Amino acid sequence: MGEIRIKVFEMKFLRITIILVAAFGLLPVNRLFSQVEPAAADTSRSEFEFIKDDFIAASLDSLANLKYFQGFECPDDETLKNVFGFTPGFVPVYADSVYYNRLKVLSAGSPINLTYNQYVKDYIELYAIKKRGLTQRVMGLAQIYFPMFEEQLDRFNMPLELKYLAIVESALNPVAKSRVGATGLWQFMYGTGKAYKLNVTSLVDDRRDPLKSTIAACEHMSDLYRMYNDWLLVLAAYNSGAGNVNKAIRRSGGKMDFWQIRPFLPLETRGYVPAFIAVNYVMEYAAEHNLRPVSPLYHHYEIDTVIVKDVLSFNQISSMLNIPVEEIEFLNPAYKGGIIPATRDNTYVLRLQKKNIPDFVNNEAQLYAFRSQAEIEKEQVMAMMKTVTQAEYHKVKKGESLGSIAGKYRCSVNDLKRWNKLKSTNIQIGQRLIVRPESTQQVSYAQAKPKPAPAAAPQPAKAEEPAKETVTATTSEEVAANTAADSLPAETEVKIHRENKYHKVRPGENLGKIAAKYNTTIAAIQKLNNMKTADIQAGKNLIVGVTEIKTTVQQADTGKISKPGDKKDTYMYYTVQQGDTLWKIANKYEGVTVDDIKQLNNITDEKQIKPGQKLKVVPVS
Repeated sequence: MGEIRIKVFEMKFLRITIILVAAFGLLPVNRLFSQVEPAAADTSRSEFEFIKDDFIAASLDSLANLKYFQGFECPDDETLKNVFGFTPGFVPVYADSVYYNRLKVLSAGSPINLTYNQYVKDYIELYAIKKRGLTQRVMGLAQIYFPMFEEQLDRFNMPLELKYLAIVESALNPVAKSRVGATGLWQFMYGTGKAYKLNVTSLVDDRRDPLKSTIAACEHMSDLYRMYNDWLLVLAAYNSGAGNVNKAIRRSGGKMDFWQIRPFLPLETRGYVPAFIAVNYVMEYAAEHNLRPVSPLYHHYEIDTVIVKDVLSFNQISSMLNIPVEEIEFLNPAYKGGIIPATRDNTYVLRLQKKNIPDFVNNEAQLYAFRSQAEIEKEQVMAMMKTVTQAEYHKVKKGESLGSIAGKYRCSVNDLKRWNKLKSTNIQIGQRLIVRPESTQQVSYAQAKPKPAPAAAPQPAKAEEPAKETVTATTSEEVAANTAADSLPAETEVKIHRENKYHKVRPGENLGKIAAKYNTTIAAIQKLNNMKTADIQAGKNLIVGVTEIKTTVQQADTGKISKPGDKKDTYMYYTVQQGDTLWKIANKYEGVTVDDIKQLNNITDEKQIKPGQKLKVVPVS
């Protein structure tokens, strides 16, 4: 016990000694404590503090698996020749005085105070030594993004050195996303992005758009500069929010200098500004540190834009223009699902290499209509899947029984028991019953057979099971049609004939838009119309599908008793659908007029017809 007290006393004495030595400027406090604290941590597990990964280092690591760099080495760059005679892989290290003097030169030519201290040195070592391979990738990306950054910074009359802030934020990874949701090159949170017109939808995230997010970042930093009139405070507020900076200013006694309020800022922000200064240094003195950029596939001057006026997928562009999907994704990071949801009223911008722009412009109409073989097959599979019916349920209401429910859905009591795994006919109010199981069978209407007359009156004590019918259905509309057919008298026939459904092409439409409107595919429309290409002209009538029209033919109810040899007068019946008019119905049958239908059905007012009503349309001898 005495030994423990002596050790504790020794540790306290050592800390006091360190503080006194540091007070006289002999040693930096942060360096000394970093050597002493691990020993103190061994005395008690409760003093252990988990060290989180530095967010700046993590942003660099995000580039490690970026497909844009896969398969590319780091060649010599003409703008950064090896004028110092370094051997490949050599890592130069310089004295503090060298770093100090170089940053002093940079600071003299900038409105931003680029101070040198131990915090800045730590990040210089991170970028120039520990993560130098990733830094060289950042230098390659800078050749694509920096010209755009500088153009916007100049437009807003802001220091061009602020372009380096995007390296601290995202390491120039356009799809970078922080653990708290900040996204894109400039790491905008959702709310802040909204304030600067960076919209986010299921398919498009403007925070990942290089140009839009750069403009928003310039606007945001301009607003912050009007508040603080100091660029280092602007950077601190950009990272942690103006609220945290304002609190730090109050706690420091009203100081308006970053280094004086630094102890009162969030931990992440304390390293944010030193990292920015370090990036300025490393990027300006890259050759002195034997750093060369990973050469990009193309430079900013090789990229151009086109306006997209209709829905377009990256797969369509890739297949038709022979451009790797990875390249389209890299140049257009704002489109999250690889789909550009454009319309003529809401166009979008597509970035491509200039060499691909003519192909896009010359084949724009075909591009919108084009589908790769894989997409066609997928659409066909999806169309087949739509024929699969989902299980349908019924919620039991008061007074209902299995018998009444079975009658309602035209199935048997035994069917309901089997589908719901019921051992008896007992059911409860509110219980959900499967009344139509899943099915993948294609169905069609068959001729309805006459119902036999009941042999005896039904017994009230026992629910009769409905007779099994030859007509099957998979949709509620078909169930209703079957019910109507079953209610017809004997010698009734249900007939089906098919008619083409047409669409008149309007100006600006293409096959892709028309196919989407009618829930079909481009390939199906081409097949129906015997089209070899996707070219269409305004005013042309296209077959876009087939409509089934169900009619019934039955013996006329004359009230007379038929005698053997009598000729039976029959009519073809039509069941009125939603939206039907007598004129539409008459046009479905050759030689039939509106007056004919009115006369056959004693109709005086055309508005009298209602959906579900059966009309005589054609007398059949």
